[in-house]
Amino acid sequence: MPGHVFGRTTKGQLPTAAAGDGCYLIDSTGKRYLDGSGGAAVSCLGHSDPDVRAALHAQLDRLAFAHTGFFTSDPAEDLADLLIAAAPEGISRVYLVSGGSEAVEAAIKLARQYFMEIGQPARHRVIARRQSYHGNTLGALAAGGNAWRRAQFAPLLVETSHISPCYDYRNRHEGESLPAYGARVADELESEILRLGPETVMAFVAEPVVGATMGAVPAVPGYLPRIREICDRYGVLLILDEVMCGMGRTGHLYACTEDGVAPDMITVAKGLGAGYQPIGALLTSGAIHDAIAAGSGFFQHGHTYMGHAMAAAGAGAVLRAIHRRDLLARVQEMGVLLDTALRDRFGQHHHVGDIRGRGLFRGVELVADRETKVPFDPARKLYAQIKTRAMEAGLICYPMGGTIDGQRGDHILLAPPFIISPDQIGELVDKLSHAIDGALAT
Repeated sequence: MPGHVFGRTTKGQLPTAAAGDGCYLIDSTGKRYLDGSGGAAVSCLGHSDPDVRAALHAQLDRLAFAHTGFFTSDPAEDLADLLIAAAPEGISRVYLVSGGSEAVEAAIKLARQYFMEIGQPARHRVIARRQSYHGNTLGALAAGGNAWRRAQFAPLLVETSHISPCYDYRNRHEGESLPAYGARVADELESEILRLGPETVMAFVAEPVVGATMGAVPAVPGYLPRIREICDRYGVLLILDEVMCGMGRTGHLYACTEDGVAPDMITVAKGLGAGYQPIGALLTSGAIHDAIAAGSGFFQHGHTYMGHAMAAAGAGAVLRAIHRRDLLARVQEMGVLLDTALRDRFGQHHHVGDIRGRGLFRGVELVADRETKVPFDPARKLYAQIKTRAMEAGLICYPMGGTIDGQRGDHILLAPPFIISPDQIGELVDKLSHAIDGALAT
């Protein structure tokens, strides 16, 4: 019998998750599912980590919640210290929230207040990229370039400029080098700043590795450093959205480290709490914090559950586990194994056009024709069929449609727990192959 939960869809009946065991989720019938996508790149430590569970039990015995309008807490202070210890140069403050959308929303509002505080009130425009995703609150949705998610809410969204994504599989010209391609698409930012008027632009927002919308598409070499130069040239803040690709997912705690770039703000969530508690964070430069401190002294923003002691304690335990167990190195090692396994199985597949990503963040793009890169008819909803087949086989993966432009294209995003074993990588690829071939046969 259907209950009273208003779920993500009103169609069909979902299995009931009853337990977790390492890289597996177990439903109420006892069926086991290998979590090949960490839900949505969330469950980086799997579903039964003893250290995180112990930290949450201990914190609950001390303190569950104290409103941040009245108190700070040891778990929040500790978590901020852990995040800053490994942060890019210049990043020195942490604003704790409950998820990725809240983190991006806070970043956009802080960017606006920053320019108000330093006497540049004309700066209010945001530039982002097409086929990006930055969250579902109205400000974050406006910044995002996911056409499908934006469409019905467009009348409610603040106007945002969107330039080309860094998507070399589809958009690099024949004979064009990766650095040349990266420079060409990065230079679109300068053109858009000049078109809008530099004095009106406050921020550029981008994912270092694009997640759900395009399927683990990393920036090409030189792209983000060029973006950083352009932002500096015109006094524009660089906000990097690492909600999905950060917190070790690519083999670096901060994905932008691999690109050699230090932004003005970073948003993180998902793997920060590893699914054990809802949490996200906005990390910001000391310069931005100091401007607020020297001006009004008050960030005109806030949420009831920000800096929640239980969530911060859980996230602190997650970060300690990542460091103490040397999981960043493991992500890189297992990432190579996963990439190799995917290429061995699908590298010559007639309907796999591209395999990409970093660390344990991998994407497989499906095409009707490998030579021409023509996508499947969107009406077929191939991605949805693959998801269904995978669940039947006991695999959780993250297929999506609209890869190319919000309507055309299918891809599968993989983001398994950092603790995945070589044998489980084999299981993942076997079950994924079964799901893909089964969906293609229908």
